[in-house]
Amino acid sequence: MKRPESAPFDVAAASYDAEFSDRVVPRAMRELVWERLATVFSAGQKILELGCGTGEDAVWLAGRGLRVHATDQSAAMLAVASAKAEQAGVADRVSFARLDLAGIADAPVPAGAPFDGALADFGVLNCLADRRPLARRLAGWLRSGAPVVVVVMGRWCLLEMLGYALRLRPGKAMRRLRDGRAVGVGGGRAVPTSYIGWRRLRRDFADDYVLRERRAIGLALPPPDFGALVEGQPRRLARLMRWERRLAPFLPGFGDHVLVVLERRP
Repeated sequence: MKRPESAPFDVAAASYDAEFSDRVVPRAMRELVWERLATVFSAGQKILELGCGTGEDAVWLAGRGLRVHATDQSAAMLAVASAKAEQAGVADRVSFARLDLAGIADAPVPAGAPFDGALADFGVLNCLADRRPLARRLAGWLRSGAPVVVVVMGRWCLLEMLGYALRLRPGKAMRRLRDGRAVGVGGGRAVPTSYIGWRRLRRDFADDYVLRERRAIGLALPPPDFGALVEGQPRRLARLMRWERRLAPFLPGFGDHVLVVLERRP
């Protein structure tokens, strides 16, 4: 039997939480996403997660009484996520499966379909050159009216551009404007990445979905590369989080990430 090809993120699985999920700014941004998920999804629903990574969102959703079918291209990420679900005592509400989003047009219908909603968090869809095949295929796996929450790395992160400009690093300041640039994921592996905004997502999903909400994630918070500004500074972090909640709905295109809520058309 042919051994499955390793995914680029396999090499990052063991260190991903330490290098991203558990850091101050990414944790704060995830809490902002969870605040929105709590208003979109409810206990008892079946949710499909695309690109679950190490399972942070899947475990949180399961802990709130939802059933989650969590997918990822990386077998190593799925192993970490499965262990995390076991440790959290929610393994009975989370199932895991490999799914390559780049080949989703030919993917079989996942177990549990049709789903009551879907989630693709923290840049999963930035790794796709074309998101329209995913949008079409996903539509067939969802119930009519099902919400889809997508969080992508935005194209215009004002604080990142300012921070790198002040450090006299114009290449880094403008890096998000270069579509398809290779971004390292550890172990010498890299993936082509495009930075996109909510308008691009709306066009990509236009055939089968209606845009219901868009907001910035990481607008007042410093970008992860500048997280030292709030590490060990709980009062500063709390103050920035208050500004984040006030401003994010009005400036959706200028944060580190952008969150959109789409609704599957009847």
